[in-house]
Amino acid sequence: MTDIRIEGAKIIIVGGSSGMGLALARRLLGEGAAVTIAGRSEDRLAAARRDLDDHPGLATIAADISREEEVAALFRNSGPVDHIVSTAADIEGAYQLLPSIELAAAQRVIESKFYGPLLLAKYGAAHLPPLGSITYTSGIAAYRPAARGSVVAAVNAALEGLVRALAIELAPIRINAVSPGWVDTPIWSFVAGDAKQATLDAMAQRLPAGRVGQPDDIADAIRFLIGNGFTTGTILHVEGGHRLV
Repeated sequence: MTDIRIEGAKIIIVGGSSGMGLALARRLLGEGAAVTIAGRSEDRLAAARRDLDDHPGLATIAADISREEEVAALFRNSGPVDHIVSTAADIEGAYQLLPSIELAAAQRVIESKFYGPLLLAKYGAAHLPPLGSITYTSGIAAYRPAARGSVVAAVNAALEGLVRALAIELAPIRINAVSPGWVDTPIWSFVAGDAKQATLDAMAQRLPAGRVGQPDDIADAIRFLIGNGFTTGTILHVEGGHRLV
């Protein structure tokens, strides 16, 4: 079995200032990795540093992965990297019925969940070792779309196609994605507003797992994909059985 060490590894997490990415950063730092969190908001990056107790293995950098020049600069300044993870998603305004969808909101989803991941691979691959990996975050909407979710469903499905193609083109670097179900993260404030908790509670009653996900559930899955040297081109579903109901 290929030994992929986390202790001492250098890992970039895009979108790691909250939710699933922050949970992953906490776990990887606990295993001795050097973690860089990249995100657009200086305020959220500062909050992440406080949340992680200014861990000596943590660095943060402001970068917008929808902007090619900023992605290029991110890797130009980072030097060698062992693993890249993206949990970034800008879905504000995108969950609308078709007549109400604004193109600008749809474009932000595409930029954060498709073009951004594409650029991370374009500029990051050259900095990764043969045992390195890139892990993206897709989502249950690609399999169980709902009204108002057409844009997110389509972009998640496109991202999963990108994973399979990049796993061939960039081999032996491993390219995978986690597809979360409903996870209790701040992103639900954009989806359900004040009805967030009631909406999550209703889904918990439907799921075979009996609950919605937590950020640590997804962090566990991403950690597996980083560390398993025989998994590539794979979509790992962590959704409490949502695809079955």
